[in-house]
Amino acid sequence: MENLTPQSILDGLGTQFVGQKIIHFPALDSTMEAAKREALWGAPAGTVIITEEQTAGRGRLQRTWVAPKGSLALSIILRPNIDYLPYLIMLASLSVTYSIQVVTGLKPQIKWPNDVMFNDKKVCGILIENDIRKNALKHSVIGIGINVNLRMADYPEIASRATSLSDLLGREVSRTALVRQLLIEIERLYLSLPRGESLIEQWKSHLATLGQIVRVNSGGKIYRGLAESVTSDGNLIIRQKDGHAIKIIAGDVTLR
Repeated sequence: MENLTPQSILDGLGTQFVGQKIIHFPALDSTMEAAKREALWGAPAGTVIITEEQTAGRGRLQRTWVAPKGSLALSIILRPNIDYLPYLIMLASLSVTYSIQVVTGLKPQIKWPNDVMFNDKKVCGILIENDIRKNALKHSVIGIGINVNLRMADYPEIASRATSLSDLLGREVSRTALVRQLLIEIERLYLSLPRGESLIEQWKSHLATLGQIVRVNSGGKIYRGLAESVTSDGNLIIRQKDGHAIKIIAGDVTLR
């Protein structure tokens, strides 16, 4: 199996700042926790924490995200303008989508807000955490976990709802190539954030959720209806059976 090394990722990468500092671990409980520590210690924007194996990672809504060998687990430290926070979900999920397309030729879709999917099965999870103090943003950390070279039959507990790039292609995928492309895409989209409208339109065009009848668990309340649109800051608009529109800021979406 191909080993990830900072040198193999950095060699000729060509980004301005994303990935120019890479901290690599053979194994780690959580790249998010390591990245938050590095951010507090002053790590520059664009620093990447990456591991071969993650044992206690976290996903959205307090779920666990374990990344065994063969998968990809990394977190990226950013220090954006606080006005850009709504766009980070879009940036992260689009970066993964574009990277998979470039490296594999596969064309994933996004389930609102940021799950990257193939045929209703999840291939990537994304978690974003921000350190905000006294209305000032100190840093943001984007955590990304991608099922790259995993045989999902070995993980029956999640095989019904998750897939991997190697299972989809019938061959292994270069994790080095995927990481390099991911860092390129993140920087490209990040530098476009002052022109946020373009990012929103790209994200909307990849959302599999829009136009579907969905069930949403938001804060313990269940909503059902047509996923009609998204707002400029990424909230989901659901049109209920009675015609009433509901704005969902955060929640778990199931396609019905």
